Amino acid sequence: MGLFISFLKRLVEEVAKESKSKLYIGGAIITFLVTLSSGISGWFIERLFLFFEIKNPILSTLFFAFILSSSLASRSLNKSILEITNLISKENLGDNLSHLRQKLSLIVGRDVENLDTNEILRASAETASENSVDGIFAPLFWMFLGTIFWEFNQSMPGPLAMAWIFKASSTIDSMIGYKDGKLKWLGFTGAKLDDLMVWIPSRIVLITLPFCCKTKESILKTIRDSWKDGIVDSSPNSGISEAIFAYCVGVRMGGINYYKGQKKVKPIIAKSYPIASVSSVKKILILSLRLQLAWVIVFCLIIRFINL
Repeated sequence: MGLFISFLKRLVEEVAKESKSKLYIGGAIITFLVTLSSGISGWFIERLFLFFEIKNPILSTLFFAFILSSSLASRSLNKSILEITNLISKENLGDNLSHLRQKLSLIVGRDVENLDTNEILRASAETASENSVDGIFAPLFWMFLGTIFWEFNQSMPGPLAMAWIFKASSTIDSMIGYKDGKLKWLGFTGAKLDDLMVWIPSRIVLITLPFCCKTKESILKTIRDSWKDGIVDSSPNSGISEAIFAYCVGVRMGGINYYKGQKKVKPIIAKSYPIASVSSVKKILILSLRLQLAWVIVFCLIIRFINL
């Protein structure tokens, strides 16, 4: 997907030059071609799976599950965050600070050159919360939806096709969905599509996450407070994602960030709670794993009910 997007981006920029309308149309074409080709590729692999499942159900199912798992970022997200928290836990922190910043730069978009330990932990907590939704729960949602499609008609796009369509939109957004220079126009369609595809999953996480943790307040108040803090964020999804994890874990998020030297003030979330710590960041990862398990169990029950 990344190579295809890079190729199309260069091609569109050569043709469009500085024309905003051409960049906008070119970005829409990139989004259409990448998501369509990803969906068709997933659909074709699903046809092969359904064919070979009859001949060798165990082997084909294991292989299909392995391919499906490529759409989930659970393992890579946990590994990246834990590398940072483990470095912070070491005694000679001063020697590790530059290494910490380098590790953090691989998973966040903000400037990291001047971040101290507290800001590194805040960034880790925020990216763990936001990327849990973007990298785990959103693709899970679209996998589930594709599986339900199969229950009615197996010629429809299934879990892999739907997951790859989402991953295509997510990859487009991460590569060209920015608001600076030509990308403001080139990445507009991809960014909006990604926002649209994460909109429902992020709100399901908002409703379901409090059931997987113990909070100081009631579940209803936790959801209400998270919505109130998260909805004011400029992103329609990331603010809500961060807020519900913040209230469930009990950690303050938000504040001043810098992106390519430009200052951006993010709304403070859960201001009555303490700042991020190694413990609270790890709790976010644990809570994310609990919710993944809960989603899978509930989804299996839904499929069971449909088959009755």
